[in-house]
Amino acid sequence: MSDRLITHLRHVALGVPDFDKQQKFFTDMWKLTEAETDTGLSFLAAEGSPENYVVRLRRAQEKRVDLVAFGAATMADVDTLADRLIRAGVRMISEPGPMDTPGGGYGVRFFDVDGRTIEVSADVGVRVHRKVEEKESVPVRLSHVVLNSPDLDRTRLWYERHLGFALSDTLMHPRMGKVMHFLRCNATHHSIAIAQCPHTSLHHVSFEMRGIDEYMRGTGRLLRSGVRKIWGPGRHMAGNNTFSYFLDPHGNTLEYTTELERLDEDTWHPHMYDFSDPDVTDQWGTANPMDEFVAKESFNDPDRGCFVAPPV
Repeated sequence: MSDRLITHLRHVALGVPDFDKQQKFFTDMWKLTEAETDTGLSFLAAEGSPENYVVRLRRAQEKRVDLVAFGAATMADVDTLADRLIRAGVRMISEPGPMDTPGGGYGVRFFDVDGRTIEVSADVGVRVHRKVEEKESVPVRLSHVVLNSPDLDRTRLWYERHLGFALSDTLMHPRMGKVMHFLRCNATHHSIAIAQCPHTSLHHVSFEMRGIDEYMRGTGRLLRSGVRKIWGPGRHMAGNNTFSYFLDPHGNTLEYTTELERLDEDTWHPHMYDFSDPDVTDQWGTANPMDEFVAKESFNDPDRGCFVAPPV
């Protein structure tokens, strides 16, 4: 898309009641690095990523998604995007301006069609990061985030129209119809996906590992530590990426993945995959079956943050 202004996914911000427990889980178990702290805030980085942080935790009375943050190439692009959103009647939270977060930068916040807070920023300083070594089972970067919506077609069209995302693939089921859209903002198969759900909520947050061996070592480390596995290990057909899904202490689903597909955007045509085909859900056949119990966990709790801007 020639006029696409979003370049990539930056981070996800979560509000959690048991802040200390969640912070310990992300650092001790999930192997993120605490880059900076503030009163009731923790900024968590991935070792191989130049982003200052890929997860922000905030001490909150209720569990919620505070925001999903994306990057833009320039401050002028942020201004252009904000102007487009205002003219289209999108509900804004803030005007474009300087940001007081690690890395600084220039950004804007607004609500998506489901009421999630979205942030787009540019001119953000980069973090000193490093190459993740062989056999090191720590996340390299944030891979993607999947969002639950009561109307996935409406939400897909909103992201395409207002933020320039493109459809990569769709999952469908013979009895349920379309169940998930995969959307991209660059050549990566998806930075976000929209899943059909009775309510607005977080489906899962995914983290890229160095390779297959590191992905499996990370999966095994979590299993040995007693972290509850929901689904996996396996390899999806849409995106061709590996998957192992676990629950964090607040019931959010997190994923270790690797080898998410890169597309030739000039020639790519979206597929419609039948989710009832076992090869679509898991090409390897190694994961536990996808059933109503796995799906229920991915529905998560209804998001308390809809159309309520986070305090920071």
